[in-house]
Amino acid sequence: MDGANRTLVLQVEDLAVSYRTRRAQVDAVRNVSFEIGRGETFGLVGESGSGKSTVAFAIVSFLGRNGRITGGRILFQGRDLVGRSEEELRTLRGNRISMVYQDPMQALNPSLRVGEQLSEVLTVHQRLDSKAAYERCVQMLRRVYMPDPELIMQRYPHQLSGGQQQRVVIAMALLNNPALLIMDEPTTALDVTVEAAVLDLVAELRREFDSAILYISHNLGLVARICHRVGVMYAGEIVEQAPVEEIFLRPAHPYTRGLMCCLPSLSAGKGSRSLRPIRGQVPSPADLPPGCLFAPRCDQAGERCQHERPLLRSLGPEHVARCHVAGEPEVAAPTTAPEPLAAPAAETAQPPCGQPALRIEHLKAYYEQEQRSVLSLFGLQPRRWIKAVDDVSLELPRGVTLGVVGESGCGKSTLARVIMGLERPCGGQTEFFGVDITCPLGRRDPALLKQLQMVFQNPDSTLNPAYPVGYQISRPLRRLGRLPRQEIRSRVEQLLRAVRLDESYYQRLPGQLSGGEKQRVAIARAIATHPELLVCDEPVSSLDVSVQAAVLNLLHDLQKAYGITMVFISHDLSVVRFFSDYVAVMYLGRLCEFGPADAIYAPPYHPYTEALLSAAPIPDPRLEQKRIRLSGNVPSALDPPGGCRFHTRCPRKLGEICEQKEPPDRQAAPGHHIHCHIPLADLRALEPVIICEER
Repeated sequence: MDGANRTLVLQVEDLAVSYRTRRAQVDAVRNVSFEIGRGETFGLVGESGSGKSTVAFAIVSFLGRNGRITGGRILFQGRDLVGRSEEELRTLRGNRISMVYQDPMQALNPSLRVGEQLSEVLTVHQRLDSKAAYERCVQMLRRVYMPDPELIMQRYPHQLSGGQQQRVVIAMALLNNPALLIMDEPTTALDVTVEAAVLDLVAELRREFDSAILYISHNLGLVARICHRVGVMYAGEIVEQAPVEEIFLRPAHPYTRGLMCCLPSLSAGKGSRSLRPIRGQVPSPADLPPGCLFAPRCDQAGERCQHERPLLRSLGPEHVARCHVAGEPEVAAPTTAPEPLAAPAAETAQPPCGQPALRIEHLKAYYEQEQRSVLSLFGLQPRRWIKAVDDVSLELPRGVTLGVVGESGCGKSTLARVIMGLERPCGGQTEFFGVDITCPLGRRDPALLKQLQMVFQNPDSTLNPAYPVGYQISRPLRRLGRLPRQEIRSRVEQLLRAVRLDESYYQRLPGQLSGGEKQRVAIARAIATHPELLVCDEPVSSLDVSVQAAVLNLLHDLQKAYGITMVFISHDLSVVRFFSDYVAVMYLGRLCEFGPADAIYAPPYHPYTEALLSAAPIPDPRLEQKRIRLSGNVPSALDPPGGCRFHTRCPRKLGEICEQKEPPDRQAAPGHHIHCHIPLADLRALEPVIICEER
């Protein structure tokens, strides 16, 4: 976009935001400046705590009772918003500025139907009558590709899927044709397929309505896909700003380069490279370092960086960076391997090397649907079953990682819980080194419990806030281990060092730890008994990219050091590609594709795998992806479609054979299975999803 000819919608000039606390006034945002023109998308990226959302809330004056703008100007269409009355701001927010939040339920009233909430926007701000407002809302829902908009208007928010809720919020934000649309992590909670559809919708609506968009995200792949220019925030300041291709191809600030080094890639397989996490964490705005704010974490920081605050430097057309060493060659950060863990005194015998670590045969896990009708009270209503996992079979060798991918509701987490004994299967068999483990957790032998451990998505839900870290890591050693009591503390300290936490963490409470530190504690507890199988259910999905990189490297190093077999569940295909030896693609309780990771990420693909790969964000604006978008939602597991379960959404559906017959298991290569009616020759002829050509 030509900066000389664009019409500016938003100009933020030297913005400063402070919050009053019990101790003192905290400067959360300082000296932030950027501008957005009509039809332009500006991306704001950075780790949690960098101030991105504070900037967004300052623009719409939602800073709370203890927050206020202490400096700078916010010009919207040439008029300063700072100091405007609440009535003026309320009118602007309804008519000309709209905001889409990360959690759509924050913007939707659970007690009102969708139609009432959408219509209110038009009846209040545009004074339309109820009939005209209703018709306009239905039209807008169609515009955001909402199926059956008249039916959606009659539903409550909780009756919609996450993707549908987010589309309702976007439709609500666009009803008044706003000049400025602010989107704060709008796709974080969505599946990769829904996320891709929402991003396509945002780009299309930007072109149609010619709106300016401020897009806030920690996902650099999303920013590369939809933004024209990018501002990188750190500790309340913009440290680099440039056009999107300049940021990704020639990042100048060490922090920006550090974020890039944290990202896994769809094209880089396991062992091809290691991620380089940024050490330390974002400083608290109440305790900022004296010099460059990034100096304590920067491998290029010199004496000047420790004492002198850098100013923004121009590095080229529209490219600025707040750094003393911007543009200088990058210095590689030193890496350390985890500390070797001594084997327990009485270790179980090692299983035969040639035997699979995990064998699953025709596994089924059904849940009975709760019935709430009058007939169900008298036992007259037929029982209905949710088929969460339905006839899954696979084998996993020892010491490797199986990545399990698929949309929400495909059965990934249920499969993990059945393996761990947290859910009882209703059919099939699961073996761990030849031992039947289909029995529930409470009936398993303690020796077996030692060998199977799990890391959950949210460590807050598995760490007791009332007990110190050391006590919680030592608990499996006391319950399942055979260590003398006097050796337990030294063993826990050894575990802490293995996950790169020092001994001082022994007495800390979980509330004193960051999200990444909590996840490391959870991993230390999981490996305390030297498990042979570690199941990880979305262990990095809620973490910043730098913390995610550190945790992934840690798991990879632990696997190499101790030969742990892992099942790694994730919706992020780049993370799975980086971490997995084998990949299982699940859809509606069944396997669509299974095989070595290198085979899964190259043709021939199952059409569902192809759609997932085409939707995955790639942090490189030069690369093109085939645009394959799935229509409709995942069907209900209560009543799955006949034939191939994917046929209702498949863009390559052959016809009646897909609707009526189960797809055959085709072996594309040794160990690579594709369950599809399409001949392998046709699947091999497909063009790769990622097209490595410059735009």
